Amino acid sequence: MDYLEGDERFLDAVEPLWRDLNEHHRKRSSYFSDWFAGHTFDARKKTLLKKAGEGALLVELARDPGSGANVGYCITSLDADKKGEIESIYIIPEYRGRQIGDHFMQRALSWLDAQGALDISIAVAHGNEEALGFYRRYGFYPRIYVLRRSVGTG
Repeated sequence: MDYLEGDERFLDAVEPLWRDLNEHHRKRSSYFSDWFAGHTFDARKKTLLKKAGEGALLVELARDPGSGANVGYCITSLDADKKGEIESIYIIPEYRGRQIGDHFMQRALSWLDAQGALDISIAVAHGNEEALGFYRRYGFYPRIYVLRRSVGTG
Protein backbone atom coordinates (compact mmCIF):
# COMPACT_ATOMS: atom_id res chain seq x y z
CA MET A 1 0.00 0.00 0.00
CA ASP A 2 1.22 3.49 -0.77
CA TYR A 3 0.52 6.23 1.78
CA LEU A 4 0.35 9.90 0.86
CA GLU A 5 0.37 12.54 3.54
CA GLY A 6 -0.57 16.18 3.37
CA ASP A 7 -2.68 18.93 4.83
CA GLU A 8 -5.99 20.52 3.91
CA ARG A 9 -4.95 20.58 0.24
CA PHE A 10 -5.62 16.80 0.20
CA LEU A 11 -9.26 17.17 1.23
CA ASP A 12 -10.69 17.06 -2.28
CA ALA A 13 -9.03 13.67 -2.85
CA VAL A 14 -10.90 12.37 0.21
CA GLU A 15 -14.36 13.36 -1.03
CA PRO A 16 -15.47 10.10 -2.75
CA LEU A 17 -14.36 8.02 0.24
CA TRP A 18 -15.99 10.46 2.68
CA ARG A 19 -19.25 10.08 0.76
CA ASP A 20 -19.00 6.29 1.20
CA LEU A 21 -18.47 6.74 4.95
CA ASN A 22 -21.38 9.15 5.20
CA GLU A 23 -23.61 6.64 3.39
CA HIS A 24 -22.37 3.90 5.77
CA HIS A 25 -23.49 6.08 8.70
CA ARG A 26 -26.82 6.94 7.02
CA LYS A 27 -27.66 3.26 6.59
CA ARG A 28 -26.81 2.41 10.20
CA SER A 29 -28.36 5.39 11.92
CA SER A 30 -31.51 4.55 13.82
CA TYR A 31 -32.46 8.16 14.46
CA PHE A 32 -30.51 10.49 12.16
CA SER A 33 -30.46 8.89 8.73
CA ASP A 34 -32.09 12.04 7.30
CA TRP A 35 -29.31 14.16 8.80
CA PHE A 36 -26.63 11.99 7.18
CA ALA A 37 -28.56 12.07 3.89
CA GLY A 38 -28.42 15.89 3.97
CA HIS A 39 -24.85 16.15 5.27
CA THR A 40 -22.63 17.37 2.45
CA PHE A 41 -18.93 17.13 1.86
CA ASP A 42 -18.81 20.87 1.22
CA ALA A 43 -20.14 21.54 4.73
CA ARG A 44 -17.71 19.06 6.25
CA LYS A 45 -14.82 20.51 4.26
CA LYS A 46 -15.71 24.01 5.45
CA THR A 47 -15.54 22.84 9.08
CA LEU A 48 -12.20 21.11 8.49
CA LEU A 49 -10.73 24.15 6.72
CA LYS A 50 -11.74 26.30 9.70
CA LYS A 51 -9.97 23.86 12.02
CA ALA A 52 -6.90 23.90 9.78
CA GLY A 53 -6.86 27.70 9.85
CA GLU A 54 -7.00 27.78 13.65
CA GLY A 55 -4.62 24.86 14.24
CA ALA A 56 -3.32 22.06 12.06
CA LEU A 57 -4.70 19.26 9.90
CA LEU A 58 -3.14 15.99 8.78
CA VAL A 59 -4.74 14.17 5.85
CA GLU A 60 -3.44 10.76 4.88
CA LEU A 61 -4.53 8.64 1.94
CA ALA A 62 -3.99 4.93 1.30
CA ARG A 63 -3.52 4.23 -2.41
CA ASP A 64 -3.48 0.84 -4.10
CA PRO A 65 -0.21 0.85 -6.05
CA GLY A 66 -1.63 -1.49 -8.69
CA SER A 67 -4.76 0.45 -9.59
CA GLY A 68 -3.73 3.89 -8.35
CA ALA A 69 -7.10 4.15 -6.57
CA ASN A 70 -7.45 5.78 -3.17
CA VAL A 71 -8.83 3.08 -0.89
CA GLY A 72 -8.84 4.80 2.50
CA TYR A 73 -8.14 7.99 4.38
CA CYS A 74 -7.64 9.45 7.81
CA ILE A 75 -8.11 13.10 8.81
CA THR A 76 -6.63 14.30 12.09
CA SER A 77 -6.86 17.79 13.58
CA LEU A 78 -5.18 19.74 16.33
CA ASP A 79 -6.64 22.99 17.62
CA ALA A 80 -4.92 25.99 19.19
CA ASP A 81 -5.60 24.57 22.69
CA LYS A 82 -3.69 21.40 21.76
CA LYS A 83 -6.86 19.29 21.58
CA GLY A 84 -6.51 16.62 18.94
CA GLU A 85 -9.20 14.69 17.17
CA ILE A 86 -9.25 11.77 14.80
CA GLU A 87 -11.83 13.50 12.62
CA SER A 88 -12.59 10.78 10.13
CA ILE A 89 -11.17 7.43 9.12
CA TYR A 90 -12.44 5.10 6.43
CA ILE A 91 -11.22 2.16 4.37
CA ILE A 92 -13.32 0.70 1.58
CA PRO A 93 -14.65 -2.73 2.61
CA GLU A 94 -12.59 -4.84 0.20
CA TYR A 95 -9.36 -3.39 1.66
CA ARG A 96 -10.20 -3.90 5.32
CA GLY A 97 -8.15 -6.41 7.27
CA ARG A 98 -4.88 -5.27 5.67
CA GLN A 99 -3.72 -3.14 8.64
CA ILE A 100 -4.47 0.12 6.79
CA GLY A 101 -6.53 1.36 9.74
CA ASP A 102 -3.71 0.45 12.10
CA HIS A 103 -1.27 2.42 9.95
CA PHE A 104 -3.62 5.41 9.99
CA MET A 105 -4.08 5.31 13.76
CA GLN A 106 -0.38 4.91 14.48
CA ARG A 107 0.51 7.78 12.16
CA ALA A 108 -2.25 10.06 13.49
CA LEU A 109 -1.30 9.43 17.11
CA SER A 110 2.39 9.89 16.36
CA TRP A 111 1.64 13.20 14.61
CA LEU A 112 -0.53 14.39 17.51
CA ASP A 113 2.15 13.45 20.04
CA ALA A 114 4.80 15.31 18.00
CA GLN A 115 2.50 18.37 17.94
CA GLY A 116 2.14 18.27 21.73
CA ALA A 117 -1.53 17.26 21.90
CA LEU A 118 -2.86 17.36 25.46
CA ASP A 119 -6.15 15.59 24.79
CA ILE A 120 -7.26 13.36 21.90
CA SER A 121 -10.79 12.33 21.02
CA ILE A 122 -12.72 10.36 18.44
CA ALA A 123 -16.45 10.66 17.79
CA VAL A 124 -18.19 7.45 16.71
CA ALA A 125 -21.64 7.71 15.16
CA HIS A 126 -24.43 5.75 16.82
CA GLY A 127 -24.97 2.64 14.74
CA ASN A 128 -21.24 2.27 14.08
CA GLU A 129 -20.46 0.56 17.38
CA GLU A 130 -18.48 -2.11 15.52
CA ALA A 131 -15.66 0.48 15.33
CA LEU A 132 -15.37 0.77 19.12
CA GLY A 133 -13.23 -2.34 19.51
CA PHE A 134 -10.76 -1.01 16.95
CA TYR A 135 -10.40 2.29 18.83
CA ARG A 136 -10.18 0.52 22.18
CA ARG A 137 -6.93 -1.11 20.95
CA TYR A 138 -5.47 2.41 20.88
CA GLY A 139 -6.66 3.34 24.36
CA PHE A 140 -9.91 5.12 23.45
CA TYR A 141 -12.92 4.49 25.69
CA PRO A 142 -16.35 6.10 26.03
CA ARG A 143 -16.33 8.96 28.52
CA ILE A 144 -19.73 10.54 27.94
CA TYR A 145 -22.70 9.98 25.70
CA VAL A 146 -23.95 13.05 23.87
CA LEU A 147 -27.62 12.75 22.97
CA ARG A 148 -29.31 14.93 20.38
CA ARG A 149 -32.93 15.58 19.70
CA SER A 150 -33.77 15.36 16.05
CA VAL A 151 -35.21 18.59 14.67
CA GLY A 152 -38.94 18.26 14.12
CA THR A 153 -39.62 15.61 16.75
CA GLY A 154 -42.47 16.20 19.18
